[in-house]
Amino acid sequence: MATLQNSYQPEYFSVVHPLDDVPEPKCSSEGLGHIAMTPAVRISLMVLRGYLIAMSLMLGYHVLDLAGAFHGLK
Repeated sequence: MATLQNSYQPEYFSVVHPLDDVPEPKCSSEGLGHIAMTPAVRISLMVLRGYLIAMSLMLGYHVLDLAGAFHGLK
């Protein structure tokens, strides 16, 4: 036989907007120093930097070409 339970107490949670909440303490990065990188990571970051520079130069050239900056040179 099942027992009837009449003592249900619902839980209530208050919602606080982040702008109205107490600010949390921020982490400080002072005194951490440089991150140790392996040679493979250093090379891959240099390749990524070169790729991003090359793509930026190609995009700049394409935008200038569409604007007609090189029309008189052809």
